[in-house]
Amino acid sequence: MESGKLLIAEPSIFGDQNFHRSIVIMVEKKNKGFLGFIINKPLGYELKDILPEIQISFPLYNGGPVEQDNLFFVHNAGHLIPGSFKIDDKLFWGGDFEKVLALVNDGVLSPKDIRFFLGYSGWSSDQLKQEIGANSWVVVENPFATNILSHQTEGLWREQMKALGGKYVIWSNTPENPYHN
Repeated sequence: MESGKLLIAEPSIFGDQNFHRSIVIMVEKKNKGFLGFIINKPLGYELKDILPEIQISFPLYNGGPVEQDNLFFVHNAGHLIPGSFKIDDKLFWGGDFEKVLALVNDGVLSPKDIRFFLGYSGWSSDQLKQEIGANSWVVVENPFATNILSHQTEGLWREQMKALGGKYVIWSNTPENPYHN
C-alpha cells in the first residue's frame, strides 16, 4: 500500500461505526503498519470551536478512531510548512503547527489547501492485508490529486462507487441505511 492511495469502504462493512461509507487517504507506511485519514466524514463543528486563536471557518473531519483527542492535518503547502511529511508529489501531512496557525489566520491557507482531522486511521501491515483480502476495502489511485482537499465530501463515497462500476453501481443508489429503504 503506497502513500497517496485511497481506501474505499466496501458496502460489506455496513454497520461498522468507524468506517461505514468511508474514504481514507493513506499518508504513511511504516515498518509496522499504515496511517491514513478519513476524508469524507465532517464532524459538524469547526476548527475555531477547539482553537479560539483561529479566526476563519475551517471544518473539522473525523480522521479515524485512533487518538481522536489529537488534531492532524493534510495540506498542499509543503513548501510553506516546515516539517511536513510528503504523501505524494502534491500532498503533505503534518508540519510546524505554529506556522500553520499563522498561515490560516493570515488567509494564506484556505479550506481548499488544508484539511483538519481529529484522530487518524491506523492498521498493522497484516491487519490491512487481511481487511483488503476480506473485501472490506477497495484500493484505488487518488483520482483527485490536490483537489481532494477542496472536493465536496457529501456524496463522495457514492460517487466513487459509481466510478468503480460493475457490482458497485447498485450500491451507489442505496440509502445510508438499507434497512430504511
